[in-house]
Amino acid sequence: MKPKILVVDPVQSLRGILRKIIITMGYDVLEAANGAEAIHTYQANLPILTTMDLNMPDMTGIDVIRKIREFDPAANIMMCSALEQKTMIIEAIHAGAKEFVSKPFQEHNMKETMLKLLIV
Repeated sequence: MKPKILVVDPVQSLRGILRKIIITMGYDVLEAANGAEAIHTYQANLPILTTMDLNMPDMTGIDVIRKIREFDPAANIMMCSALEQKTMIIEAIHAGAKEFVSKPFQEHNMKETMLKLLIV
């Protein structure tokens, strides 16, 4: 069984783009469209990496990071969001995000960031 990466984003088309990138990297993909689904999927599967949007219908990505890190303090999470507000990036990192990639992203930048987190 291949290691799994969890993609958390309310936009199905973006989850599809990330799915294609992750599959070409040789990993299996899990998907979640909201915070509650992300927490459940994370706890049930313990992915080696999670990509997290900041804006979701039920809670913020920062809240989801905090919940996941309560369950797994070593969780490997990166934010992927169109929001480029410095305060949100800082808050996400304080909550436990290890990287921040802004949308729209270049495929090679996304792969590079993911690989950096997977090697650590």
